[in-house]
Order: sequence, then C-alpha cells, then structure tokens
Amino acid sequence: MKFSVVICTYSIDMYDEFQDAVESITEQTYDDIEIVLVSDGNTEVYNQIQSDYGNRSDTIVTMTNENVGISAARNHGIEAATGDIVGQIDDDAVAEPDWVKELVSVYEKRDAIAAGGKMTPLWVSGKPDFLPEEFYWLIGVTHRGFAEPGEEVRNTFGSNISFRREVISELGGFDPNVGRKGDAEIQAHESELCTRLRQEFGQGVVYNPNAKVAHKVFHYRTEPRWLIERAFWQGYSKRVLEILLPNSSRQEESAFLSFLLLDSVPLRIQRFISSPSTTPIAQLIWLVLLTGLVGSGYIYGMIKWR
Repeated sequence: MKFSVVICTYSIDMYDEFQDAVESITEQTYDDIEIVLVSDGNTEVYNQIQSDYGNRSDTIVTMTNENVGISAARNHGIEAATGDIVGQIDDDAVAEPDWVKELVSVYEKRDAIAAGGKMTPLWVSGKPDFLPEEFYWLIGVTHRGFAEPGEEVRNTFGSNISFRREVISELGGFDPNVGRKGDAEIQAHESELCTRLRQEFGQGVVYNPNAKVAHKVFHYRTEPRWLIERAFWQGYSKRVLEILLPNSSRQEESAFLSFLLLDSVPLRIQRFISSPSTTPIAQLIWLVLLTGLVGSGYIYGMIKWR
C-alpha cells in the first residue's frame, strides 16, 4: 500500500522547520512512501526545495501559481500524489518513525476510508502551566479526553490525518475558502472536509493514538493574548462551519462541553483541595475563560452571518 505524504510551506523563514518535517518522513520505518513537497506560491522556497530534494526518486516537488492558502495548497499536493493513501503533516511538525506504519495498519485491519493520529507537544520555549490540557487543541495538540483508541471521530488535526486517495478526490479536497491564508479568520479546514466525508460516506476518521506527530509549540502560541484571540476565532469558525454545512452535527462540541463541566472543573477543584497550589486554580480560571471566549466567537458568528 503506497502512502503519499503532503507537506506544504510558504515562507523561507520556516525552512529549517520544514526540513525537520521532511527529514522525519525520510526516516519512517514504512518503506512504500512518496513525499510531495509544495511551495505555496513562493519561488524562493520552491527553488530551495528543488535544490535540496528534487533529485530524490521518492519525492515530488511542486508549487502553486500564487499564494493560495493551506487548503488549496494541500489540494495541489493531493492532485500530484500517486499513493493509495494520502496523508499530511505541517511544516512545523515532526512525525515519529512509526507514524506512517501505524496509519497504514488502520487501513489494513479495518475498512477505513480515513485515519489519523495523536498530536503531541514539542515545547520550544517551555510549557505554560496555566493552560489546561483540555484546551491543547488551541495550540494544535491533541487534548485531554479527545477519543479512545480505534474510535471513529469527525476529524483529527490536519497535521496528522490521512485519506484513501479516491475518497478525498471524490470529495474535491479541502474547501479553499476555509483554512489559513494570511490573516484569514476561518480556521479548522479539516473539520469542514471531514464533516462532508461523514455526510457523503457515513464514516469518520479512525483514531490511532500510536500514530504520533509532534507539533512545535513556539513561544507566541503560549502567550495569553494569542490564546485569547485563538479561542475567539475558533468559536467563530465553528459557526461558519455550520453555515457552510447546514446539516453538520454539534455532537462533538456538546460532548466536549459536557466533559468540561462534569470532569474537568471537578478535577481542578479536587487537585487544589488535595494539594493546594496556584496551578489548578490558574487552570480552572483559564478553562472557564477559554470556554467563554469560544462561545463568544460563536455568538459573534451568529450575529455576523444571521
């Protein structure tokens, strides 16, 4: 089973991180891998990629005509891929050596059309103790309480997800109107695609936590202001997703909210009682704050798009 890995990048400033991502794929324990490297409209980046990797027989180097954003750039890479399965990681992520092998095992063991794994944090400038693990999804890391091994979920992170090529092609790939492009506010492009996946095929993404990708968490992603803005726009994006796909389910969000109220809040209170310190209190405050910000962003989306 041939597995294609798409990695997109657009800034020469990120090139060192991009090389770490590519190297992690070249060191995979699975043999039948094709690497698709996409420069999102940056000729300087494309030329550097071509110089470094263009001579590899297992690698395709390509470029979009202009800066089109992450969703369209990934579609460009998917179109160039020839594997039975198409997976992807971000240019600031590092896959563990068994990542592809673990994802392929899902397709081999069950009739899956999509499979994804666990994102782990690679703290570049230290771990923020005030940030509750339930909100690690804001920094691109799998959060506490996400899913059980083998469970079918709506989606995993776009930096650790894969699809049968014919399935993602039939869906038309990612919606280019969703996903990062400069300062665009609409996020979570993988949620939009995987919602359509479930609606069209009646299946979700099979979660294998043994398929691990480490996400580099740079200092700016741990700053309170960035987290506050991120939470708000994530809530806004959830509302936009409902507009784009009116029949989409709120099941995941409702289950997560119940988990916060019934598990996460009591847990912090219990931790403080058993061992008084500022950490559980700070996490409780941030848990409530971030929940409110996501809700505020959602309400803003309702007002803006009513």
